[in-house]
Amino acid sequence: MIRVLVVDDDFMVAKVHSGYVAKTPGFEVAGVAHTGADALRLVRDLRPDLVLLDIYLPDVDGLSVLRRIRGTADGPDVIVISAANDVETVRGAMHGGVLHYLIKPFTYGALYDQLQHFAGLHEKLSGMSAAAQSDVDQVFGGRPSGASPLPKGLTAETAELVERVLRAADGDLSAAECAAEARLARVSARRYLEHFAGTGRAEVRLRYGGTGRPERRYRWTAP
Repeated sequence: MIRVLVVDDDFMVAKVHSGYVAKTPGFEVAGVAHTGADALRLVRDLRPDLVLLDIYLPDVDGLSVLRRIRGTADGPDVIVISAANDVETVRGAMHGGVLHYLIKPFTYGALYDQLQHFAGLHEKLSGMSAAAQSDVDQVFGGRPSGASPLPKGLTAETAELVERVLRAADGDLSAAECAAEARLARVSARRYLEHFAGTGRAEVRLRYGGTGRPERRYRWTAP
């Protein structure tokens, strides 16, 4: 399990974010902090893998907490979750080494995508002694050479999730079957599947039933 420390000064918001983490497979809430001092103490005592960090804290700003967390060689990774949307704060977070920056309010799906991305990186890097360029591109958010750009509204992390599901399938899948396996909404899964089909990485065949429209079924065909 990937252990997450949730840091937010608002008790109800922290509870909501903790609920998001708890319902994401492979993740658990290691602790909750409502101040910067508590966040630093719990990072030291609990040694979480990931911190969800608010910027507006009552005792010290989140960027200062970030610098303290990331100032140690074995510190956890950090995703900032904040209502702060000024460019200076976003740049400060980038310079501090955050994995991502989510602006409140956001949906569970947005956080889910980032958690899945982190889980993939966590698994990949923990099992290798040397990295290929494609691995480095993924860690630093670059687009691998030759990959098709995603249409607006699609994320690389969810695309990777749908790709893994499609690759692992024994045969072809419908959008509903893929959505159930990936734990996505059916309409979301279908958008990614159609993107893969349109870029030649998956093929579509129609299954005709007794009545109504034929069912579209997808199979991964790219290497």
